[in-house]
Amino acid sequence: MPFADFVHLRVHSAYSLSEGALKPKQLVELARRQQMPAVAVTDTGNLFGAMEFSGYAKDAGVQPIIGCLMSVTRPDEQEGPGQRPAPDQLVLLVQNEAGYRNLMKLSSKAFLETEPGLMPQISVSDLAAHADGLLALTGGMAGEVVRHLLENRADAARISLDRLKGIFPGRLYVEIQRHGLADENQIEEGLIELAYASDLPLIATNDVFFSDEGMFAAHDALLCIAQGSYVDNPDRRRVTQEHRFKSAREMRELFRDLPEAIENTLVVAQRCAFMPPARKPILPAFVEGADEGQVLREKAREGLEQRFATLSIKGDARKPYLDRLEFELGVIIQMGFPGYFLIVAEFIQWAKKESIPVGPGRGSGAGSVVAWSLTITDLDPLRFNLLFERFLNPERVSMPDFDIDFCQDKRDQVIRYVRDEYGHDRVAAIITFGKLQARAVLRDVGRVLGMPYGQVDRICKLVPNNPAKPVTLAQALESEQLLKEQYSGDEEIKRLIDLALQLEGLYRNASTHAAGVVIGDRPLDELVPLYRDTDNKESLPATQFNMKWVEPAGLVKFDFLGL
Repeated sequence: MPFADFVHLRVHSAYSLSEGALKPKQLVELARRQQMPAVAVTDTGNLFGAMEFSGYAKDAGVQPIIGCLMSVTRPDEQEGPGQRPAPDQLVLLVQNEAGYRNLMKLSSKAFLETEPGLMPQISVSDLAAHADGLLALTGGMAGEVVRHLLENRADAARISLDRLKGIFPGRLYVEIQRHGLADENQIEEGLIELAYASDLPLIATNDVFFSDEGMFAAHDALLCIAQGSYVDNPDRRRVTQEHRFKSAREMRELFRDLPEAIENTLVVAQRCAFMPPARKPILPAFVEGADEGQVLREKAREGLEQRFATLSIKGDARKPYLDRLEFELGVIIQMGFPGYFLIVAEFIQWAKKESIPVGPGRGSGAGSVVAWSLTITDLDPLRFNLLFERFLNPERVSMPDFDIDFCQDKRDQVIRYVRDEYGHDRVAAIITFGKLQARAVLRDVGRVLGMPYGQVDRICKLVPNNPAKPVTLAQALESEQLLKEQYSGDEEIKRLIDLALQLEGLYRNASTHAAGVVIGDRPLDELVPLYRDTDNKESLPATQFNMKWVEPAGLVKFDFLGL
């Protein structure tokens, strides 16, 4: 079957939090069904879904294009005091590994360095310093060039375009969009003339937020949830039914007078054939230039002797421990994890020296004699017949994972020590994403529809509440007869539940994992993009990839649990 001759280069996935309504797997499936050879994800300001989207796309035979809708501080207003105007927007697409590294750097700078109260953004100088390997689209209706055209400042628009052309030589495309908006019609002719006069190629994009017309009302409710507004409020952000994942045929027809703008989407796809690499685990060196396997052997054997002395284990009683120790050391070294044990042992021993209470060990890690010898755990595995194979097994290759309990009041001291020891730019928390769950999404949708609180509350309470195994709305409709009757017998309630069903499971907000911390051997933004709530500048930075995807990016998780 031939490929479609158009590629979407401007798509907001569900990782454009409370803005996009396309899950990465769903987006890839849409592209595959439309026979599109490639598709881009350009989430607002972040790369949260880059690894996940790339994995799904690769499995489906669709070329992933990694991108980001970046906010850029207005060049003439970067240092101005007081209230700042909204930044301009620019779509950046990754061409190669250098571009991926630069986009990670730019997205990280936006979250880590933007002043409190402002949306994450970068400066023009940041953009120029990290432009290599990136291809740029002029930003559509929120771009700097269009902003000047809307203000009838053609000369300023040309200067802006020349600046971008200088930053992205041979890698800048002028975006043309047709969503049926008056502003688009107003500036299109001037924008095309400017592109031709500057000898720059045109490119057709559709700003995609949801899948199809049937998702429009639910997505509109999602925007209201994000804004704390109501569906019937005329003074709020809206998009149109045209902001959907259009087919190649629809886009060709829409731009039939500008065929080169359609063809250039395929050119860009060919120029952006890059996937984020999956890496083996990367850990900092415990001792520079040393054989970590030998260091681990020496420390573990020494630690076991200390256990023998403390517990008065003598004679033949020692042999099972010594045999088990050597067996475990062989597995740990063969699997390449001696550094992990050494790092964990070191910060636990520091905590104990500082009189910070540390738990005795739990989970499968308590089955390791090596961990017991290094005082990572305080449970004798042989006494309690605990199996090491549950923790590490060459037949089932996975990272070791100690659940380490610290006194809740002093846990931050241990993390601060680790940051001081390994470098503040090499230690980060792990991001998590809050979802719109069954009861919560019903309450949110009910509010934006303006339904009475009591009515919505009664419907919510018909959905079983089981924190250990959350029930979905679809499951509740199937199993709860009274909810099914309400759904069938009341049009208002049916509308509420139908919209909630479409939004359930989408990401609502970002936060950080309660315990997970990663430690790298280099500045982390060389391996993963970083995140921080711009209103909490004192918080620990977090990876932009969640726990499932941070390990394929090469980082190892350490659990610092607070009890």
